Amino acid sequence: MNFELRILNYEFRQTKKFALSFFFVLYSFFSFSQIASSIDSTSIKIGEQVTYKIEVEVDSTDFVVFPEGQTFLPLEVIESYKVDTTKLNDKFNLIKKYGLTQFDSGVYTIPRQKIIIGTKTFLTDSLKVEVNNIVVDTTKQGLFDIKPIIEVDKSPSNWWKYLIYTLIVLAIIAGLLYWFIWREKPLTKEEKIALLPPYERAKLALQELDNSEFLQNEEIKEYYSELTGIIRKYLDEKVYDHALESTTEELINRLHLLKDGQQIDLSKEDIKSIETILKRADLVKFAKSKPDIALAELDRNTIDLEIDHVKESLPEPTEEEKLLNQKYKEEQERKKKRRKIIITIIVAVFILFATLTGFVIKYGFEYVKDSIIGHESKELLEIKDWVTSEYGAPGITITTPKVLQRTEAEIPEELKGQVEVAMFSFGGLNSNIDIIVGTTKFKNQGQEKGQDGEKENKIDLNKAAEGSIKILESKGVENIIVKQEQFITPNGAAGLKTYGTARFPTAIPDKFENGNYVLLGFTTENILQTIMLTWKDNDVYADQIVERILNSIELIKLEEE
Repeated sequence: MNFELRILNYEFRQTKKFALSFFFVLYSFFSFSQIASSIDSTSIKIGEQVTYKIEVEVDSTDFVVFPEGQTFLPLEVIESYKVDTTKLNDKFNLIKKYGLTQFDSGVYTIPRQKIIIGTKTFLTDSLKVEVNNIVVDTTKQGLFDIKPIIEVDKSPSNWWKYLIYTLIVLAIIAGLLYWFIWREKPLTKEEKIALLPPYERAKLALQELDNSEFLQNEEIKEYYSELTGIIRKYLDEKVYDHALESTTEELINRLHLLKDGQQIDLSKEDIKSIETILKRADLVKFAKSKPDIALAELDRNTIDLEIDHVKESLPEPTEEEKLLNQKYKEEQERKKKRRKIIITIIVAVFILFATLTGFVIKYGFEYVKDSIIGHESKELLEIKDWVTSEYGAPGITITTPKVLQRTEAEIPEELKGQVEVAMFSFGGLNSNIDIIVGTTKFKNQGQEKGQDGEKENKIDLNKAAEGSIKILESKGVENIIVKQEQFITPNGAAGLKTYGTARFPTAIPDKFENGNYVLLGFTTENILQTIMLTWKDNDVYADQIVERILNSIELIKLEEE
């Protein structure tokens, strides 16, 4: 009886498991019926693109979140396309596409992708993609000699545009300096009058007084103020330099003293006439006296006559006075010119300082300093036409600032006759950046079959890297820090990357400076291909050059059938 019960319990458990399994399968079917994923090809070549598509059918109120970022690893997302939406009855069909690729051969699985619809999360199916190598048949495609150097026309440069812009800016600045500083500006009427001799200015002032309407308007006070101001100004400049602020009595007393001292040859009658007119003007201004117009006109003519008498009474300037006056004028001209030069220099320095400040704010101080003083690495980086060329056989395609030159390789005595080395380089160990590309063919070394029957390469990249490190040490490089990792070129060739820091010797004996190095090694059959880059530490331009060079390296894998 117990045995039968156990059998029944077992059958019940099995039925329960089957029911649960069926339920989950059914649930999954209905849950995933609204999501589908696919790829347009299951087999591609290295670097080709496969299109991954996700289709979702949802209601109009559902919020859908598609996967973003590098969630497709080991495949890389090279492009994420916009969602394509179509309406089917009361539902929407959303299609999201991704462009994926891989730069190494093999069979890869695209992992399940998570899609969020509303508050629920769904997963797509995983898919497999095969990435194939590009096979080169060397029996049909032979190797060729190195092509001769040919002259290539450089692409046209736009340097002349920048030159024109610079000249235009300089011309505008020079024009502004000339117009506002160096140009002989036209004199105003007041300036022209101020440059006249005192006698001519006094006569011109009398003419302007005649043209005024003071007498016609019976503005006697204003008329006498102008009239006495003319004679006072003339006396102030030619006779007594306090004539303007002196009272009438003080001025007349000074004229008598100058006459008695024989400094002016002015008669007493002339001094009396000037005194009479000045006192009458004082009465007009302060006592509100109002002489008639005829008397005012007579006083005007008297002042005109007395100006002539004062001029005649003054002694002629001596030759020494004339020379001093000429020197004074020349000194004034020199001061004026010196002032213009100083203003020009200040403006030029300000413009230069403002320009440099603007460039520093935009590009940084180090960049501006290196642009003005010059920097070897910066000049290499900014070469417009970098050289892309193939070196060695089989070739290593690499892009460098300048073409690499063939150099003789130093082969140890024990290896002579066993290897063929082709080496190309640029720079040098003491320069800002050193580039060496080499191809070594071992005559009696190739591939052997391993235990699994697969061919194994007898060239050990680790030992090759150790040999290169020893070469650096033999050249005086010290404190070499060694790190290693796999390196894959853009076209899928895999190799060993040895890199790190070191202290490099300089042109000065016993002086070292910090630097970096990268050593790439690739091997196929009996061929070792190497690329070595060394550059100074804290050189941002050299860092960019190295990064650009590493991203340009391409090798062709040779495979035997």
